[in-house]
Amino acid sequence: MLEDIAVAVSTGAAGNIVAYMLNGQVDALRAQVTKMFRHGTEQERSHALQVLECDSIALYGHDATRAGLTNQWRDLLLSYLTAHPEAHEEIESFASSSLNTVGATKIKSMKHTGTGPQIVGPNFGDMTFKK
Repeated sequence: MLEDIAVAVSTGAAGNIVAYMLNGQVDALRAQVTKMFRHGTEQERSHALQVLECDSIALYGHDATRAGLTNQWRDLLLSYLTAHPEAHEEIESFASSSLNTVGATKIKSMKHTGTGPQIVGPNFGDMTFKK
């Protein structure tokens, strides 16, 4: 029974992790992963953050699928939860949370082919206009 609960919680959290990646919210996700893995060793926390970075890049480059990453994160979280049952509350909280897009930084690319400047949404960084 407890194993079924752990699988359900891990699956829900894994789905949210991939949803955050798909919505370009890796910065917010780093904080959540750090929070979920706070009961683990430094090596476990570091590994989770490295996997997060690699998976984000793979998903962005279409080198990974949503289903594949969800399964991978489910297995990682289930293994961690088995070793650290005290992390259940953090993982369950993240699993039941909804995606928060308010104030999130999204990385986008835009090619402007018209004349004159066009500014869409918040812009960070330098803008160069050439004639």
